Amino acid sequence: MISVYGASGFIGTRFCNLYADEVIKISRNERLPQSSEVLYLISTTHNYNIFSDPYVDIATNLTTLIETLEACKNTPGLVFNFVSSWFVYGKTESLPATESSHCNPKGFYSITKRSAEQLLISYCETFGINYRIFRLSNVYGETDSKVSGKRNALQHLINELANHRDINLYDDGANIRDFMYVHDVCRALKLCMTKMPVNDIINIGSGEPHRFRDMMEYSKKKLNSRGSLISIVPPKFHDIVQVKDMFLDVTKLKQMGFEQEYTIWEGLDKILETYK
Repeated sequence: MISVYGASGFIGTRFCNLYADEVIKISRNERLPQSSEVLYLISTTHNYNIFSDPYVDIATNLTTLIETLEACKNTPGLVFNFVSSWFVYGKTESLPATESSHCNPKGFYSITKRSAEQLLISYCETFGINYRIFRLSNVYGETDSKVSGKRNALQHLINELANHRDINLYDDGANIRDFMYVHDVCRALKLCMTKMPVNDIINIGSGEPHRFRDMMEYSKKKLNSRGSLISIVPPKFHDIVQVKDMFLDVTKLKQMGFEQEYTIWEGLDKILETYK
């Protein structure tokens, strides 16, 4: 059985639905696991909290993590599977980013996710706990109910197009990203918990770079949207905390036999279908 922390979130909900007979949902305020296998998904989701509450990333991504580790550390045979993000890489020197690429994150969310990885490793080495770290690419899916301009911009902009509103694209949408449909992300997480060696880090993504404008043009056409794609200069804060281009090296994931079930276009079709 797998004790899932963050079971009510976007990825956690899909994972628990997909593997309902193998999971135990840990409630929001509970820290003690109910099995030796833990999947930890508790996290903030974007870099903009600094404007409303500069402490929330620290409290959620670091303090809650340590509280949970303290509660878990005496569990026999514990394996702590930690879900991280591609944001930890920051502005890397070359792409695709490999698990050994230098990490240079910017922004409170990105920095605290990288700090969480390092604290986890140090804690686990100190107390003899096995761990795995999963660095996810951009995750999308029609069941994500909290999309916004700050989080999951892909689906936020699709929603704007569906309502025939103009959308703004930074630098004409020339930036590239690595997207994976949430169903495939959950499958990859489960495979890694089954086959991946402990005390290691792995990238989970498609390994395929896609230009943002191409995805928007595809969505606009499919939706018959009257909205226009407008190129704008990114705001200063975006330049500070965000990278222009990113996609992941997923060699390790593919070596375990993982294959996507949904291409980016098939995943987009599932989202676009909800607007019909």
